[in-house]
Order: sequence, then C-alpha cells, then structure tokens
Amino acid sequence: MDKSIYVAMSGARAALRAQAVVNHNLANASTIGFRAELPQAAAVEANGDGEVRAYAQVASTRYSDAQGAIGTTGNPLDVAIRGAGWFAVEAPDGTEAYTRAGDFRIDATGTLRNGAGHAARGEAGPITLPAHAAIAVGRDGAISLVGQGQGPSTLNTIARLKLVRPDAASLERGADGLFRLKAGGDAPSDGAVTLESGALESSNVNVAAQLVQMIETSRRFEWQMRGVRAAEENARDTGSLLRMG
Repeated sequence: MDKSIYVAMSGARAALRAQAVVNHNLANASTIGFRAELPQAAAVEANGDGEVRAYAQVASTRYSDAQGAIGTTGNPLDVAIRGAGWFAVEAPDGTEAYTRAGDFRIDATGTLRNGAGHAARGEAGPITLPAHAAIAVGRDGAISLVGQGQGPSTLNTIARLKLVRPDAASLERGADGLFRLKAGGDAPSDGAVTLESGALESSNVNVAAQLVQMIETSRRFEWQMRGVRAAEENARDTGSLLRMG
C-alpha cells in the first residue's frame, strides 16, 4: 500500500488531538483562572526505500498566559492576580502546585481553600484561620483578621498567601489541572506579584476564536481523510492492474 496513506492518517490523528484540545478549552470557558491550552504540531521525517516523507503529530501543548478578564464580586476572600503570577496551593498528593483560581473559602476546619478544594499555601504550608468577625486580603497577599467581639482597630495580619512568578516556560499543567515546575521542587515567593481583592479572574479562553479553530480543525480532518480514501483507491487500482498483467 502506498505510504501516503500513513502520512494522511498521521495528519488526521493530529487533527483529532487538536480538536480534543479545543473541546477542553471550550468546556473550561467559565472556569475561574483557567489557562487555555495551545497545541503545537510538528512534522517528523521518516526515511525508507530511498524516500523521505513527513508525518504530522501534536508534539506537545503549551498554555496561554494572557490575562483573563477580572470581574468584581465584593467577596473579601475572592482575589485575582494582576499580571504574571500564581497562587501556591496544596495538590491532592501533598505537593505544592500553582493555580490562578483565587475563589477562596474557609472550610469547617478553618482551612483556606479555593473553589476546587485545594488548600491555599503560605510560607509555612496550608493556611488555617481562627474564628473572626471580619477578614481582608491585601495586595501583597497578607490576610488580616478582626477577632470576634473586637473593633476594626484590632485588624491583625496573621498569614500571607504564597505568591510565585516562575518563568512561563518552566511550568507544565498536570492531569489535575494544576501547574508545577517541570524540574520539580517549589518556586520561591515573589513580592512583585500583586492582587486585587474582592474580584476574580475569569478563564482566558477566547470562545469565538476557539469556535473558529474547531471549524478549521474539522476541515483539516476531512481533508486528511480524503487522502486516506484516495490512497486506498490507488491501492485497489494498482492491485487490479497487477492481476490483469
């Protein structure tokens, strides 16, 4: 069978993988702090029988670091990062991971968690807060409380969110949706990261652009499948000619 069928099949497979990425982005268009995935295609040369053919594949996916829209909520525990930076949280396996989702809440044990259930980390580990009458989060991540039965003048800083700003190329997304350093370990705190309190950053997925990408990817898949069918027809015609001879 003509090797062209394998070239077309590799292109169709790459198109399906790209379509899966688009679907994933659209499914998370309303997820707080979500970072859109960007598939990267690559051509791989395969030598054989004196011929060189290039096969398509999705080599990897990277993420868009564009700022998502920030909307005001009025909730003092909702915080959004302005510009580059990440919140440090505790992953299910106990390791440190990073997210842009700042929709924090206090659970029944006093632990500060975001909407996905990940415990927010400070410099000493997960942040646990005592009972209080009022709470505020500063631009630098400082968490201040007014104790129960006390006045506003007793506002005290008792914890600080760990904010990091590693190079974008040094991060990778895990299957749990959290980001980690490719080289392992924990990123250092960065005092240059600033927050906006009472606000949340939305997903940075551009829905219109993703819908256009979905249409284009579907067309690419159809074109590749035409190549597969053409190769099959050529193989049948060649077989018929050989039998006639």
